[in-house]
Amino acid sequence: MATTHSPDRRRTADEVNEDIRALWLRAGGRLRPDERLVYEQLVTEWAEAEANSSPTHAA
Repeated sequence: MATTHSPDRRRTADEVNEDIRALWLRAGGRLRPDERLVYEQLVTEWAEAEANSSPTHAA
């Protein structure tokens, strides 16, 4: 992945999206099974980051 992150710091949706794009680029548009697992994890992380960045979620 393009970036590493500390477990106590959540990445922004933009940061996760950067990793998703890099994965697709490295894979040439076709994911192997192991890459698909990474992709699914990244999409889940992206969705959580996106949800946490919404104005209605902010405390």
